[in-house]
Amino acid sequence: MHLTILLATLTLLWPVGPPPPEIVRGWEPPPGPYAAGHRGVDLAAPPGTPVLAPAAGTVTFAGPVGGRGAVSLTLPGTGAPPLRMTFTPVTPLVPPGTRVAPGTPIGKVAEGPHCPVTCLHWGLLRGEEYLNPLLLTRRAPSRLLPLAGGRAPRARHDPEGGRP
Repeated sequence: MHLTILLATLTLLWPVGPPPPEIVRGWEPPPGPYAAGHRGVDLAAPPGTPVLAPAAGTVTFAGPVGGRGAVSLTLPGTGAPPLRMTFTPVTPLVPPGTRVAPGTPIGKVAEGPHCPVTCLHWGLLRGEEYLNPLLLTRRAPSRLLPLAGGRAPRARHDPEGGRP
């Protein structure tokens, strides 16, 4: 199932907020499966901030991974294999197997070395493929604004080959 189709069917919330959090570090997909990259987004959030289920799902993991707390939320009806969201570093609040509605607290942001300021790392996967979780958020459409004065500057022709 394509992600744009999912937007119409899922009720999505930000995992921390409202208001929508500051994005400390964005999605930087790696060039290959074992290459360096940033396989999710980091959202600014102080320790103890509730982590909310962005959509209805089932908690499929809640515990330590690499010395940090993690929660995984699997989203039913999102294709095969289904989409799975991950959240670190967190203190889990619900055990695996718990079905949750959008907005249900599933953890609390914990301190960790991942960000220069405390943050929540939000990941999205389909099977083993990492995806950009921001694709699931509803954001205002982009608008192009005119330059000062309402008109774009005109390029000047310079027969000497210099820049205007």
